[in-house]
Amino acid sequence: MNAASHIFTDLTIATCDGDSPYGLIERAALVVEDGQVAWVGPEADLPARCAGFASTGFGGRLMTPGLVDCHTHIVFGGNRAREFEMRLQGASYEEVARAGGGIVSTVGATRTAMPETLLEEALTRVDALIAEGVTTLEIKSGYGLDRETELTMLRVARRIAQLRPVTVRTSFLGAHAIPAEFAGRADAYIDEICIPTLREAHAEGLVDAVDGFCEGIAFLPDQIARVFDVARELGLPVKLHAEQLSNLGGARLAASYGALSADHVEYLDATGVAAMAQAGTVAVLLPGAFYTLRETQMPPVDLFREHGVPMALATDCNPGSSPLASLLLTMNMGCTLFRMTPEEALRGVTAHGARALGLPDRGTIAPGMRADLAVWSVAHPAELAYRIGFNPLHSRIFGGTLCNT
Repeated sequence: MNAASHIFTDLTIATCDGDSPYGLIERAALVVEDGQVAWVGPEADLPARCAGFASTGFGGRLMTPGLVDCHTHIVFGGNRAREFEMRLQGASYEEVARAGGGIVSTVGATRTAMPETLLEEALTRVDALIAEGVTTLEIKSGYGLDRETELTMLRVARRIAQLRPVTVRTSFLGAHAIPAEFAGRADAYIDEICIPTLREAHAEGLVDAVDGFCEGIAFLPDQIARVFDVARELGLPVKLHAEQLSNLGGARLAASYGALSADHVEYLDATGVAAMAQAGTVAVLLPGAFYTLRETQMPPVDLFREHGVPMALATDCNPGSSPLASLLLTMNMGCTLFRMTPEEALRGVTAHGARALGLPDRGTIAPGMRADLAVWSVAHPAELAYRIGFNPLHSRIFGGTLCNT
């Protein structure tokens, strides 16, 4: 189908725009021109100029923006099934990490994997997300922790966007963990590996944003700040894994740099929430990690609502703390575990997910927005978060072109 001009009809459309519930339009139609939404509204009001456009009807199905998975670690080597067993036997995430497991164990597997293997295995996970209506995906580095593997991960991420109809945004996560060869020398790692590799990755055009892991088992705020200073120098936006296991003030630090997002944030306090609100920083909630690690400290959802902090949801797809490749299940988890509403969950994987990636051209359905869309065999948008292990995707539209998912 040519994406130049087309009408989609016989729809209920959840625009995820405006203040009305879901931004819902009944008996709706949508016009695409040159890969963008040109018009959306009640089908009875279709502009006369569109009379000659090709048309596709969807039998009363629901259309939403294409889904956005704004936090993933989807490129990695190996798996951590044994650590899953350890945690079930009582070991905490922190205990596993200090025993040489966790992120560092994936580093070893990723360093020894061939780029072709990393790509092939990542594509299986990407395909699962695409099959659920995902049209935009963030992918982080951070399992190399040396120059060559970090660059390889980012190159693989860029390659995914060439092989699949999905937008990929990359985040440099060199400050993810301290590799074994730098044990006890976190500052040296930042200076000798992390920052020089960031500069090289940026020079090669591999980086869209800079991330870090601010925790006692990773990097302290002053160490993250040195990485963020370089990001600012290079003109790159920042985001941060913050307050997942403790409160070190990472979200406040991220907000002071105008961060796109602070992610996890289970241990975030009111001061941190207020700082995020003032900076316009999105809270990215990751219920897959909360579930897998059997955590009990919930993110401060009520405070986010009170302060008007947008809440995004993402899979956090990774081999250890969130081996999750379903954004639909993530929406259900956001509701059942964090008590988000189904509407908050949908906006969390559309409008707010796009905002967490600094992408103002998607995430809602409105004239001028990119025509990344999903059509679902459901009657109401709440069904997307309600069902468990069920995928009602009917069609996926990427840049105005109807895809075979």
